[in-house]
Formats: sequence, structure tokens, C-alpha cells
Amino acid sequence: MDFSFTEEQLAAVEAARAVFSGVAPDSVPSPALTHGPVAEDFDRALWRKLADGDLLSLALAGTYGGAGLDPIALCLVLREAGKVLARVPLLETYAAGLAVQTYGSAALRARLLPAAGSGGVVLTVAANGRTGHDGAELAVQARHQQDDRNEEPGRWLLDGVQTAVPWAQQADHILVPAHTTEGRPVIAVVPRLHEGVTLAEQVSTSGERFAEITFDGVRIPADDVITADGAWEWLRNVLATGTCALALGLGEAVLGMTSSYAGKREQFGHPIATFQAVAVQAADRYIDLRAMEATLWQAAWRLSIDTPGALPFTGDVAVAKIWASEGVRRVVQTAQHLHGGFGADTDYALHRYHAWAKQLELSLGPAAAHEEVLGDLIAAHPLG
Repeated sequence: MDFSFTEEQLAAVEAARAVFSGVAPDSVPSPALTHGPVAEDFDRALWRKLADGDLLSLALAGTYGGAGLDPIALCLVLREAGKVLARVPLLETYAAGLAVQTYGSAALRARLLPAAGSGGVVLTVAANGRTGHDGAELAVQARHQQDDRNEEPGRWLLDGVQTAVPWAQQADHILVPAHTTEGRPVIAVVPRLHEGVTLAEQVSTSGERFAEITFDGVRIPADDVITADGAWEWLRNVLATGTCALALGLGEAVLGMTSSYAGKREQFGHPIATFQAVAVQAADRYIDLRAMEATLWQAAWRLSIDTPGALPFTGDVAVAKIWASEGVRRVVQTAQHLHGGFGADTDYALHRYHAWAKQLELSLGPAAAHEEVLGDLIAAHPLG
């Protein structure tokens, strides 16, 4: 079996590297110094370059101006974004666009996807719920209402609160998971500037603007609500897998920084990279990154391919999340340790990587929770 990437996927990587080559991770101030968001907006110039390079439409079908590539290609691009801490809603727009294309109505696809692929429309997802612990779909209730003539399709009424929504102030549409009166999850595509939608300012650990969003009697047309079975679970797993790709890219960049520094920093007349304790720590972090990479590609592949008889793809995503959340933390902690006091200097980019790594770790959640999910899946789907 050939596990190498396709020519189209490799072309996407090369295009991404060309676009991200001019991005400087240390050009944004530290969140510890700003006492608020590090910037009011995302990097619009970079966003335009991504659009001009056809990198925003990679996974969209040709009907919508895209290249029709799979989640593996998206994760390859996201890994490059993670290496430079690209301040753009790339993951959220990718995931939301895929969900609309896969499960949305024809009217919704036609209205949103061409504009999202060209960079004219920014999408995000309210994936954290009210507390960050319970399922995001439980934070908002969706009630279906028929029109005055008692005819379909009618509309949906949303009430509730979602917290920690990334890029919400800049997004044109927000994909909002909600639960029906029967407890079934749906996804509403809500314009940010819509009657009944209120945003309250929040700031992430990495210093980016988040928002708490209140939905008070928000009315959404039926065509703009995704009701297909499994749609929310699939979107949630796409977001998680993409976050793992960002974590891998970040970790690879940090290990590269650490290797370069350890090769130049001398103690007792020798580079510290020649000391056994330093070499062993660096080797351990390299192993972490390779495990993160292997589990990431397995999860991305499972999102693309139906494999009868295997565990549900949620199991592969859980394994990737375990390695990514634990691995990115260990990589950055080791980097800080081996850099010594230099690693805490806010004029050096490592402090930005540390803040982003902590945000990614928090987004992915604790390994113990994913191990519990994995255990439940194995119990329900015996292997062998």
C-alpha cells in the first residue's frame, strides 16, 4: 500500500509554504503585555494571499470553484499555518465549508461556498458550548416552527449561549450547534449581524479575540439549518483533526528553534546540544512529534474513507487528540527549559509559540477524557 501523499496534496503544501514564508510569528505582541487581545482583526493581507493562491477553496468541489481535495490536504496546509502561527480563521473556514458542502442544503451551498472559497466570506464554528465541558450542541436550543400557512420548510428559533467562539467578531457566518426538543443535534448557519445575536468580548490564552454569543429568539430559515444525522459529530471531528495539524506544525517549528539554539549555546566550552541530558530530551520530543504525525494522518484518512468493520472514525480522532494535546505541551515545555532565561524573552518568538500551544492544548482537551471516549468505543465495537 502506498502511503505517500498525492501530487495534488504536495502541490498544496508547496503553495502554502510560499504564502506563509513571509509570516513572522514574533511580529505580534505577547498576550502577557497587552492586557487584552493582541490585535483587533486577523491578518487580512495574509487572508487575501491565501485566497489568491486558491488555498481557501482546496476542499470545495469544482462546482464552487474548488479543487475537491480531501481532509489530508487541508491538514497539510494547516500544519504549515501552525509553523508560523498564522493569524487567520483557516481551520474554522475549512471545517465550516466542508460541513456545508457535505450536509447543507443546495441553496445554502450555492450562497456560501463560492464566496468562502474566494475569501469574500469568513466562516467560524461555535464548538465549545456554554462551559467548555458539556457538548456544544447542548448550549443552544433549536425549535422548529412552521410558517403561518402550516407549510414546510418554515424556520428555526434559537435560544442559548455559546462561549469562546474564535474569530466571531470578524466572521460573516457562524455555524452554531444546537439541540432540538427531541435532543437531536442540528447546526444552524447564523449571520453575525442578525437580530437577536449579541457578542460579548473574550480573549483566548493566545491573546486572540474570542466572543461569548447570546442567541435570543434568533429566527433562521430552514434552508440554513443542517439537520442530517451525524453532521455535528463529523464537523466536530474535522475541527479536532485540524487542531491536531496546527499543533503538529507548531511543535515542529519549536523543536527546530530548540535544535538551532542548543547547537549554538555553549557551556563549559561545548554546545549544549552535545550534552547527553539535552540530547535525550530533544530525542524524546522528536518521538512525540512523530507519534503526533502518524496519528494525525490516520485520523484525517478516516475522515475521508469509510472502512467497514473498523472502529468509528471518532476513535482515530481521539487517539490523535491524545498525542497532540500531550505532545505539544511537552515539546514547548522542553523548549522553554533548554532555552533557559532566553525562552522567556518577549522579543524572542518562543513566548508566542508557548501561548498558542497552551491554547491548542486547552482546545483539544485532556488526554484522560479522550481515553475514556476511546475505551467506550472499543467496548462497543470489539476488535479482532
